This record gives sequence, structure tokens and C-alpha cells, in this order.
Amino acid sequence: MSGMGVNAGNPAGNGGSLRPNLVALGTVARREVMRILRIWSQTLVPPAITMTLYFLIFGGLIGSRIGTMDGITYMDFIVPGLVMMSVIQNSYGNISSSFFGAKFGRHIEELLVSPMPPWVILGGYVAGAVMRGVMVGVIVLCIAMLFTTVRIPHPWVTLSTVLLGATIFSLAGFVNAVFAKKFDDVAIVPIFILTPLTYLGGVFYSVTLLPSWAEKLTYANPIFYMVNAFRYGLLGRGDVPLWVAYALMLAFVAGLGTLSLWLLKRGVGLRS
Repeated sequence: MSGMGVNAGNPAGNGGSLRPNLVALGTVARREVMRILRIWSQTLVPPAITMTLYFLIFGGLIGSRIGTMDGITYMDFIVPGLVMMSVIQNSYGNISSSFFGAKFGRHIEELLVSPMPPWVILGGYVAGAVMRGVMVGVIVLCIAMLFTTVRIPHPWVTLSTVLLGATIFSLAGFVNAVFAKKFDDVAIVPIFILTPLTYLGGVFYSVTLLPSWAEKLTYANPIFYMVNAFRYGLLGRGDVPLWVAYALMLAFVAGLGTLSLWLLKRGVGLRS
């Protein structure tokens, strides 16, 4: 693949009929979903066990001593944050490991020399990652129902926030996989960036409890806005205006989507 970018020598990749592209998109997405279901014991069970422990320890044991947070029982307060945390982590982890695995195994080259345009390849991988995030989110929400009554006063806000959040971190995981040179590189971002941002994104506490300097830093954390938008969808309240959260999420989708397509078109990290 020396000197070869995406769809090099393949004019059909630059245009062509929409129908074949949609078929290809569905095929790539279906392959990703089947991979998730085939290894369900690794992709779906561990998050369920982890979140059950969170609900038992933080919601059940510690939450009973805390009482309420912003006038809401602590168990109800942490449900939106834990659901979004699982969606974010699994969306990111799915595409970063899957795409890097394809790159490492060199079978990504079969897609690159096919007539599929870059948006089809990217869209298929992102769709699979978003599906895993949504599946895990639904599982965690069902687990939450064992501990508390889950109401969804704003279902469209709830659904759109999950989809936007999963899409953002799917695209971020794709960028990570493109630049990764070894499997250790895939784990660096989740450990040193994603996990701290998630835990400091208002999952377990209200931003109003923080000192002023820490509160200002929290407003620079994009995950904070996603968690609060989702909390509004489930509980009808949040620490930030809803339109601000949506504007930020849409901006991230546009920015990361543009970057991902540019990397794929240029063949960055994919040439040998």
C-alpha cells in the first residue's frame, strides 16, 4: 500500500450511485454489530457487572448516608451519569479496538481499495460503536430499575443525548485508532484522559458543591455537558442550559467527523 490512500485508483469511490454505498454502509455496520454480539461476554457483560457494583456501593451504601443531591435522592441523581459513563466508554473502546485491530491485521486494506467512499467506511464503524454504546446504556438503565424507579420525562432529550454522546466518542476513538501504532496506544487515552474527564464530569456530584475555581474548570469539561443534558432527560433538571449542551455536542460531532474523514481520505496512519 505504499503511496496508496483511500480508494486510490478507484473512481467509483468518489461518487457513484447512492444505493451501493448504503448497502456497503449497512454491511460494515452489520459486521461490527455481529462482532459485538459474538463476543458478548467481553462487550456487554463486564459493563453490566461494573455498573451493578456502582449502584450497590455508591447508590445503596454511600447514597443512604448522603441522602439527597440537589433535592433528588442520591440513587436517582447518579443514574444518568452512570448510564452516560457506560455509553461513552463503550462507544470509544469499541471503535478504537476494532479499527486498530483491522489496521494491525492489515485487512483494513480490503476496504481502502474498494469502491466505498471514506464516509461509508467511517459511518459503518461509527454505527457499530454507537450501537454498542446504546446497548450497554439500555442494559445499565435496566439495572438501575432494580434499585430505583426510572422515569423519563423528556424521552427525545434522553435519546438524542445518548446518540450524540456515543457518536462523539466513537469519532474520538476512531482518531485514536488511526494514530495508534501499537495496542498500548489505544489504552492511553481512556486511562489518562477519558476516565478522569468522566469522573470529574458531574457523574457523582453536583457542580454547585465545588469551590469556585473547581466549578470553572468543570465547565471546560465536555463530558459534564453530556451528563447534564442526559440528567435533564431523565430527571428534568441539570446544571447547564440545555441549548448550550446541544450546541457543544453538535460542534464536537462536526469537528471530529470532519477530522476523521480527512484522516481517512489522506490515509494517515494507514499507509505502509
